[in-house]
Amino acid sequence: MKENGNSFSRRKYLTLTGTVVAGMGGLAGCAGSNGGSSGDSSSDGGYSSGGSSGPVEILHGWTGGDGARAAEALESAFNEAYPDVNAEFNPIGGGGNENLDAVVANRLQSNDPPGTFANWPGPNLKRYEGALGSVDDVWSANEYEDVMIDEARDLHRQNGSYRAVPLGSHRLNCLFYNISVVEEAGVDPESWTVYQHGDALDTVANNTDKIPFTHGMSGTWTTTQLFEAMMLGQEGFDAYMDFINGEPSKSAVQATFESTATVLDNYVSDDASSIGLTESNQNIINGDAAFIHQGNWCAGAYRNAEDFSYNEDWGFKTFPGTEGMYSLHFDSFLYPADNPTPEATKTYLKFVGSQEAQIAYNQFKGSIPTRTDVSLDEFGPFLKETAEDFAEADQRPPNLQHGLGVSSEIRTALNEVVSSEFTGPYDIEAATQGFIDAVSSS
Repeated sequence: MKENGNSFSRRKYLTLTGTVVAGMGGLAGCAGSNGGSSGDSSSDGGYSSGGSSGPVEILHGWTGGDGARAAEALESAFNEAYPDVNAEFNPIGGGGNENLDAVVANRLQSNDPPGTFANWPGPNLKRYEGALGSVDDVWSANEYEDVMIDEARDLHRQNGSYRAVPLGSHRLNCLFYNISVVEEAGVDPESWTVYQHGDALDTVANNTDKIPFTHGMSGTWTTTQLFEAMMLGQEGFDAYMDFINGEPSKSAVQATFESTATVLDNYVSDDASSIGLTESNQNIINGDAAFIHQGNWCAGAYRNAEDFSYNEDWGFKTFPGTEGMYSLHFDSFLYPADNPTPEATKTYLKFVGSQEAQIAYNQFKGSIPTRTDVSLDEFGPFLKETAEDFAEADQRPPNLQHGLGVSSEIRTALNEVVSSEFTGPYDIEAATQGFIDAVSSS
C-alpha cells in the first residue's frame, strides 16, 4: 500500500501460490450443514440490534501490552458509532490465540456460539467448516470488495461466500532492536545479513551484559514463527512456498533448524522457556535485550510504552535475508452460523470494515489497515513505512503460524514437533523429519 497523499493507493495483488491444504472438519455440522447464515439483514446494510436476544458477544485475544489498548480503542469507537447497539467485548488472554481458539471450539461444539470472534482467515477457516455463516451481504452493501486489498477478498471466502471481515494486516518478517543496546555493543543492524546471526549476536554477548536475542518460549508458536522467518531469510521464498505447499526440501528444512538452534542454544535468556511474548518484548523496552523477532504487533507495544520512541529508543529491520518480502497476516472477525444476535453482529462486522474501526485499532496494534482508502494521519512513522513496504513488496508469503499458510491441523502438528523435539535440547534430525511429515501428510 503506497501512500498517495494521506491514504493508501491500490496495488495489484501478488497471487499467493500453492494449493490450499485440507483442514480439520471437527466442527462441521455443529451450526448448520450448509454454513449459511441465519437472520440475513436487508440489502442496504442498515443492521441494528432488532431481532437479537441480548447484547452481541465479541470474543478476542488482545490482552497483552501489544493489544489491550487497541482493543479498548476499537470498543470505544464502536460504542461511539453505534450507541444503540449493546455489545460485550470479552477478552481471552493467551499467546497466539491458543486460549481463544479453545474457548471458541468449545462454544461452537456446544451449540453456544458467540456473536463473533477474532481469528484468522485463509486455510485457518477450514477448522470451522460448516460452523460459519455468510456475510456476503455485509461485503456487498458496504462495497468492501472495492476498497479492501486483494488478498483480503481472496482469503476471507469459504465455499464461495465471505465468512469474515478483516480489521488489519500484520507483517511477520520483522526484527526489532533496542537502539542503546546495539550502539553499546557496536552492532549495525542495517548491515546485518542472515549469514551473520552468530557474529552479530556474539558481538552483543561479548560487549554488553544484555540478552542478545530475547525469545519467549512458554508456548511453541513463537519458535514455529521464528522458523518461518529463518527459512524465508536463509532458504528463500521458493523453498518456503514449497514447504507450506507440501513439497519440502529436506536440506532446506534441516539447514533452517540448524540456524534456529544456533540462535536458541546460545543467545536467548536463561528464563526463555518460562516467558511469553509480552515478557520477552518487555526486555527490549526495558533495555535488557538487543534484538527480538516478532510480528509488528511489537510496535504496538512500543507505541503504548512511555518514553520509547521509534528511531530514538527502538529500531526496525526487515528480518535478515527477507528484504523485499512482506510476510502476511490478518486480524479478522468471523461470523458464526445460527448466530444468537444476527443483526447486531452484522452491524459490528460492518463497523470492523469501516475506516473508523481500522484507524482506531491498527494505530495502537502495530498493524496497517486492509482498506486502501484510509488516512494515515493518525499513524506513526513506523506504520507509514510498513504500508510503503507492503505496496512495494516483491513477494507476500502467507504466514506459517497464523492461519494463512497452512491449516490449523498442520499448524498443530508443527507445534507438537517443536514441543517434543525442539525446545532444548534441540534434536535437529527429529525436528526436520517431523516438519516434513507434518506438511507432507496433506
